Amino acid sequence: MTDTTSRAASPTLDEVAVLAGVSRATVSRVVNDSPKVSPEARQAVLSAVAQLRYVPNRMARSLVTRRTDTVALVLNEPNTQVFSDPFFASIVRGVSATLADTDLNLVLLTAQDEREQEKIGRYARQGHVDGVILMSVHSDDPLPDILEEAGIPLVLCGRPFDDRAVAYVDADNRGGAREAAAYLAASGRRRIATITGPLDMIAGVDRLAGYQAGLAAAGQEVRADLLAEGDFTEVGGARAMAALLERAPDLDAVFVASDPMAVGALRALREAGRRVPEDVAVVGFDDAAVAERCDPPLTTVAQPLTDMTPLLTELLLRQIEGVGEQAESRVCRTHLVRRASA
Repeated sequence: MTDTTSRAASPTLDEVAVLAGVSRATVSRVVNDSPKVSPEARQAVLSAVAQLRYVPNRMARSLVTRRTDTVALVLNEPNTQVFSDPFFASIVRGVSATLADTDLNLVLLTAQDEREQEKIGRYARQGHVDGVILMSVHSDDPLPDILEEAGIPLVLCGRPFDDRAVAYVDADNRGGAREAAAYLAASGRRRIATITGPLDMIAGVDRLAGYQAGLAAAGQEVRADLLAEGDFTEVGGARAMAALLERAPDLDAVFVASDPMAVGALRALREAGRRVPEDVAVVGFDDAAVAERCDPPLTTVAQPLTDMTPLLTELLLRQIEGVGEQAESRVCRTHLVRRASA
């Protein structure tokens, strides 16, 4: 291949400038979206870019703009849970789909412990990403502090545990759980248990608070023996359900703080000879695909993931572009989906 052929295949900034009749600096400003260019010069450059099929050199552009055109989606959970939990999978798919029509690349990073979180923090501070969407935050996770101190655009998927001033998108976990508990009480259930999520996560705390509020509104007592902590996994749900049955064999309903845990609870109830919903009514949280397929189909609280994922990217991109507040937040409404389990 000759040099002439190579140049024809990969036109340079100088060649665009000659064809457009402007300086190389003007071409650079147009390519990097600078407002300091006249409309006439901008149109001339864009026409030359189209005619020559010029593609900006991403590395050179990043030196000028200090942008990598890359955002990170960080999940603070073991890889096994990240790829098995339908909630995580839906968020990953949704964010990826939202970015598909942009020039931004998505990198998926997982952190199983504090050492890996600090490693991700160093990676972000070194300028490898323009911003971070952070999921599954626990109360003692150091990564939010690391990213905030570095001034890296950040959006949390979920309300911050300590109510710090940071951008976030969340479902109405408290309202959804309250509706679930109230629905069980209104259906005549009087010994309504709950399997919570991890109580070092805000979703676990808020769904427990909603359950308690729903029972209180119905005039029912919140009994300590009807509470069991889970871990958002199917195995954890089965284990917690078995513990509840041992402590409170008279329970007649259970609100489970995630659909995977509810599937485990259904299995434990079946193994214990309890009929659902005749003996024990079950309500989950998520409206994951498994909720329709399980036996019986699961009554559950639907999270508005189709609303949440575009909002996550929108709030992050607004920060990256410098037009959004660092503490913008959105809370999306949930609703109860009634099926055969309750």
